[in-house]
Amino acid sequence: MDQVARTLLYFLFAGFALTLIASGLMWWFEATRRLQRALTTSLGKPADAIVYDLSSTKAAGLDFTAGDLAILWNSGTAGLVYAFDEIEGAELIVDERVVARAQRGEPRRVLNETHAQASRVTLRLMFDDVETPEFELNLFGDVSHNPVHAKTAAEAVRLGRKWLSHIDAVIKRMPAAASPYPAEDVEPAAVAQRPKEPKKAPKPVINDRPPWDDDVENDTDDDEKH
Repeated sequence: MDQVARTLLYFLFAGFALTLIASGLMWWFEATRRLQRALTTSLGKPADAIVYDLSSTKAAGLDFTAGDLAILWNSGTAGLVYAFDEIEGAELIVDERVVARAQRGEPRRVLNETHAQASRVTLRLMFDDVETPEFELNLFGDVSHNPVHAKTAAEAVRLGRKWLSHIDAVIKRMPAAASPYPAEDVEPAAVAQRPKEPKKAPKPVINDRPPWDDDVENDTDDDEKH
C-alpha cells in the first residue's frame, strides 16, 4: 500500500513539474513577448514606444535616444532598423480611408473624429527605401484577447494618433539636409552634374533567438505537413 502511495505521489509531482515547465515555455514564447525581445535586440535597448499588429507576427518600436525605428515581421525573425532621417511619414487608415497623415514636406493632416464605429484601423509607416517603402500594422478589425491590442475602434484610433504624433515630432526634429558645396564657390550647373552619394541601406535585424526556438518552430511545421 505504501509503495502504491509513493508511486502515485511521484506521478503527481512529475505532472506538476511538467505543467510548470509547459506554462513557462508558453509564457516565454508568447508572440508579443518574442516580438518585444526581438525589438530590444534590434535597437540595443528596450523600445521607448511599441505598437503590435493584431496578427501577433509584426511590430514596430521607436528608440528616441539613438534615433532609430525598428520594424519586425514573421514573429520577429525578420525586420529592418531605420534611422529617423529615413522616415518619410505615417498614415492612419480607417475603413480603407486615410483619415490622418504626417509626412515629410507636408503639413500634418489632423484627425478630427474618433471613428468609434469603424470596422478596421491600420497604421501605415513610410520610409525612404526602395525595397521596403511601406509597412502596415493592423490595429483593429480582428478578434484578439491579448491585452496589448486595442479592444475598440476608438482605442485603436487613439493609438494610431499617438504614433502619428511620434512620427510628426521626428520629422520636425530632423534638420533639412544642407548642400555640401557652397553656392559662391560652385557653378549651379556643376552642382547639378555631381553624382549623388549612395544612400545607406537600413540595418537588417539579426534575431539571436535560443536554438531550441528553431526546433520548436520546425516541429510545428512538420506537424502541420503531416
